[in-house]
Amino acid sequence: MKKLSLNQLLIPFLSIILGLLVGAIVMLIGGYDPVQGFISLFEGMFGSPYAVGETLRAAAPLIFSGLAVAFAFRTGLFNIGVEGQVLIGWVAAVYVGINFDLPMFIHLPLALLAAMVAAAIWAFVPGFLKAKFYVHEVITSIMMNYIALYTTNAILRSVIGVTNERTESINDSASLASPWLEELTTYSRLHWGVLVAVLAAIVYYYILQRTTLGYELRAVGFNKHASQYAGMSVNRNIVLSFVISGMFAGLAGAMEGLGTFGSMTLSASFTGVGFDGIAVALLGANTAIGVILAAILFAGLNIGGLAMQLGANVPSELVKVIIAAIVIFVASGYAINYVVEKLKGNRKKGVEKK
Repeated sequence: MKKLSLNQLLIPFLSIILGLLVGAIVMLIGGYDPVQGFISLFEGMFGSPYAVGETLRAAAPLIFSGLAVAFAFRTGLFNIGVEGQVLIGWVAAVYVGINFDLPMFIHLPLALLAAMVAAAIWAFVPGFLKAKFYVHEVITSIMMNYIALYTTNAILRSVIGVTNERTESINDSASLASPWLEELTTYSRLHWGVLVAVLAAIVYYYILQRTTLGYELRAVGFNKHASQYAGMSVNRNIVLSFVISGMFAGLAGAMEGLGTFGSMTLSASFTGVGFDGIAVALLGANTAIGVILAAILFAGLNIGGLAMQLGANVPSELVKVIIAAIVIFVASGYAINYVVEKLKGNRKKGVEKK
């Protein structure tokens, strides 16, 4: 397993501190008490069993979307279409959850599999265009987001059916909900999806670090020409990378459809889960454990924002400022680290020539 350098560990940590500092400065400028604001924020994140349950519940889809983005990153690709793949996975999971009547040990895995397959097919399109016609994946994948938004709305209206812009609830046999977890966390919406997300992170690590497929995918991402010279199929690996990334994204949608909401609602906008996955992957340095921790942090900040507004009268939008600041500091930190490493490499080459 590739070890993270000290800089790679420090950058996310310092970025979180600096992001919170920016939030404190904004609170002071706005005339709010930053101490009380942060106390309310952290209490809303982890201050009660209910808060912990809601934070973990919100972290589950973010773990999956973070893994989806990170998997593409690790293989040299930028899957910015995770948001659309989340929607496709969500609608597929809900369709199976409503229209099949099976025992739970068959129905739930089938609904999860449907989400994975549907999102994988959706992700196949930008992967194929990248591999076959060299179309930049950022352009195609982001355009697929808008197609996914309106396609899912059309499926909800004409195939599944909606009442008051919402589908009927899925069958209990396809639900990730757990009365035991809800009672344990004083009736939060925590479900078994968080456990599935942790298992997915383990699979993510195993594929990339312990399999021949993972080695090839990382090699192609590192240097396509060298990989092709070594006999690897670059085009096949590009498509595979997108398909596997899409599977993770589809499961993020399944967490919402089978867990948090148990249904799907017509929407005129995106969920934000896929786009937040980009920030989660960045903060988590594209590692399995890093993505899990970053997802919990981002979920906690979003959940704690409402408590901050209620407890300290600080607008919950300030949380978005903190998250944006953290992302900016992480991105700039990695950029600075990249320049420093390049300079070190050039100095070494200069010394060797002398």
